Amino acid sequence: MKKRIESYPRVHIEGGGRAVVSQAGGVLLVETVRKSGLDTAISAALAPWRRPRAVHDPGKILLDVALAVALGGDCLADVATLRAEPAVFGPVASDPTVSRLIDKLAAAGPKALTAIRSARAEVRERAWGLAGTSSPDTTGQVIVDLDGVLVLAHFDKQDAAATWKKSYGHPLMGFVDHGRGGTGEPVAALLRPGNAGSNTAADHVTATQLALAQLPKRYRRGRSTLIRTDSAGGTHEFVAWLAKRGRWLSHSVGMTITDAIHQAVLRVPASAWTPAVEPGGEIRDGAWTAELDGDVLKGWPKGMRLIVRKERPHPGAQLRLTDADGLRLTCFATNTTNTTDIPIAALELRRRQRARAEDRIRNARATGLRNLPLHDTAQNQIWLEIVQLALDLLAWLPMLALTGKPRLWEPRRLRLRLFSAASQLVTTARRRHLRFTRHWPWTDVITSAIQRLDALPNPG
Repeated sequence: MKKRIESYPRVHIEGGGRAVVSQAGGVLLVETVRKSGLDTAISAALAPWRRPRAVHDPGKILLDVALAVALGGDCLADVATLRAEPAVFGPVASDPTVSRLIDKLAAAGPKALTAIRSARAEVRERAWGLAGTSSPDTTGQVIVDLDGVLVLAHFDKQDAAATWKKSYGHPLMGFVDHGRGGTGEPVAALLRPGNAGSNTAADHVTATQLALAQLPKRYRRGRSTLIRTDSAGGTHEFVAWLAKRGRWLSHSVGMTITDAIHQAVLRVPASAWTPAVEPGGEIRDGAWTAELDGDVLKGWPKGMRLIVRKERPHPGAQLRLTDADGLRLTCFATNTTNTTDIPIAALELRRRQRARAEDRIRNARATGLRNLPLHDTAQNQIWLEIVQLALDLLAWLPMLALTGKPRLWEPRRLRLRLFSAASQLVTTARRRHLRFTRHWPWTDVITSAIQRLDALPNPG
């Protein structure tokens, strides 16, 4: 009789194991919460919603849901993954208790949203201070990217309406860019009906106000804060609001190629085109930039500059009617003056780097924003705040504790390599220890990150 050779070893399965902690790598998020002071801040902010003699703190309940989302959950019931591991996550409220809190906060409306957002802003400033040279403001400038996010929503949910892409749900979000050496963190999430316009100036103003409120006070006005948007933000009303006297925000907004702009591009002499550059400073092959002036600037705020790029399209790309000479045209407006000695090629590169916002959107979809799990708009707005809390933690953990390539890992990779790691729970001398297996390829990343977090000062 010939023995069968199998691809994988056969093991016997039992369900009575003890002292084994699943998703033990989630302790990294718990330590990030502790060192940033997020638990204390959220608890204080939600204290008005704590009932007398209540067992569970509303702040802890909300954070537990955010931790579950950070670990890969996409609904309130996924908090059960934390409830199963009290040694790491402490006592976790039951599903009915979680649902009642969400209903309470949704009923409170703007008051609850303001409380949560104020706590996040307070903790964000502390997290950036702890990060030192790894913080997003280390260059003296903060860059905020605004972009719309298409989210699938069941048709019978409140405010679900078909978008121009035949989908449902259309929140407008803002992210702080951490640059090439990091990821990014959310600072605004405005939930809108699915049929909301993509270029509604009032919505862009509201989203920018929410984003500015999340930044340290020194960045809430002035040229040190740069607002970047796609062409949906290229409206007279929004650009005028950004440039208003006393606000003085820097901006880099996409512009639609109108017939007037197209004709102005055709009049640009060949000698006025400057080669575009790559992040390393090398010339970008087949791309050139130039600045437009004259009549195309009439009606726009004083000091606004219009910069256009022409580039050979990628193979297979379809040219548009507004393109010229077989080259793809894109245009953006900025108020960074030419007295700053920044060449237009560098301004165009800064503009092109807004593409990193697409990475942030992809991460948001992978972190609870795949759909809107609740029915009412007010409830889903609370869910958006929970998603932002989860994304904050997933940005602060690498910023505070990871170096090298792990610093750039996105949520899916963090979950697979770090958070999913199991460990053995050992109690000695009245202290509990988590022992990660030595053969797990990323155990050293986990332990090194814990050591860096332990070295940070405690809040308060």
